[in-house]
Amino acid sequence: MTDKEEKTPSAENPPDDVMHASVLKLAWPIFVQALLAMFLGYADTLMLSGYNQTAVGAIGNANQILGFLTLAFTIISSASGVVVAQYLGAKQKDKINQIYTVCIAFNLMVSLVISLLVFFGSKMLLTLLHTPTEMMPDAISYMKIVGGFIFLQAVLDTMSRIFQSNGKTVFGMVISLGINVINVGGNYLFLYGPLRALGLGASGVAVSTTISRGVGLLMAFVLFGLFIDGKISVRYLRPFPKDILKTLLRLGIPTAGESISYNISQLFVTGFVNTLGIVAINTKIYAGILSNFAYLYSISVAMATTIIVGHAVGAGDYDFAYRRVNKTMRSALVISVAIACVNFFISPFTFGLFTANPDIADIRPQIMALGQQVMFIAIFLEMGRTSNLVIINSLKASGDVKFPTYLGIVAMWGCSVVGGYLLGIVCGFGLRGIWVAMAADEIVRGIVVAIRWRRGTWRGKRVVSD
Repeated sequence: MTDKEEKTPSAENPPDDVMHASVLKLAWPIFVQALLAMFLGYADTLMLSGYNQTAVGAIGNANQILGFLTLAFTIISSASGVVVAQYLGAKQKDKINQIYTVCIAFNLMVSLVISLLVFFGSKMLLTLLHTPTEMMPDAISYMKIVGGFIFLQAVLDTMSRIFQSNGKTVFGMVISLGINVINVGGNYLFLYGPLRALGLGASGVAVSTTISRGVGLLMAFVLFGLFIDGKISVRYLRPFPKDILKTLLRLGIPTAGESISYNISQLFVTGFVNTLGIVAINTKIYAGILSNFAYLYSISVAMATTIIVGHAVGAGDYDFAYRRVNKTMRSALVISVAIACVNFFISPFTFGLFTANPDIADIRPQIMALGQQVMFIAIFLEMGRTSNLVIINSLKASGDVKFPTYLGIVAMWGCSVVGGYLLGIVCGFGLRGIWVAMAADEIVRGIVVAIRWRRGTWRGKRVVSD
């Protein structure tokens, strides 16, 4: 069979339900899950804000470190989605159980090492971040508890990828909902309810977060056992399937490297903005919150499309994958740009809400004016970002991981960082110049990957062996 030949469904080769699933059907649970994950990230901070402001800063510092360290176990979790989807698409289920087990085992091993590092080195890590002395006790206790059990999140992330690759995106949403409910309820008990008498504060919030993740992981294994056609067992590690781990690392390391590079580059961009004063700093924060709505839509549709592309490439049906991505691109661009346009037109109202505090009345007009200008630039940024999210993730789902990774690193540093510094700082355009540079980064990458997708360089790069 050639790359462009399509397999005809038959009794021996039944149609792939996931491959032919609606993008919207797969995407909406991912969208809700992403919203819930975002809320979970803010829940501890929001609920602590009414309890102790020092504790808010403490967990903010702790989460900044934990967020960076968690990039280590995204190496396997990101690659697992690609490999599982392709093997399911190829209907090579004989290796699926090994893949499931290797993914879980490797991420568990890596995350246990990180857990020990955080538990015993929390004070050192917080000191390196220049955490204020008054925040240290709360920050250390929070890091020891949440970071000490970070392996729960690592395994949970891997299970979520497995569910998505099987087309069960709703499972991740249900688990996220359960985690949020338990976490918020636990926070209330420790901060404002009967357990407040214990005076645990940030430690209580950490316990609540950890328990909610533990329950979420238990839910994940129950759902896996009931609804996923596969098993996870140590017997699939004997003899150890080195070829599977090698494939996972080959796909995962470039992706993780890109994520690390992006996070570091954003630290530089944030540093540039911090030199521009409170107006620029606050405007960036508010603009980022508003832009998240368009981003969440785009990433949800992109993730749903990669599931389908993975199955199609695994089945050797490259033409189907090509058409599916092109179709998704057209609709995603229209909707994400429409959201960005709405954000621009209502920005006087939304930025007015953000700046309603009388304490900042003197800078309110400046923030509102700058915010509207930035949201206009964001329309063009969203055009590029939508193309990136859909096509780059589809390239990776096909097994073409190195090119988009190298392109991303060059563009984000060349455009966002260097361009942001030149336009924003040297040329004096401030936040407007920095936003233009970030838009240029997205647009340049969007154009380049669109050309690569059209040329079909990604065909034939699947990871499934015939």
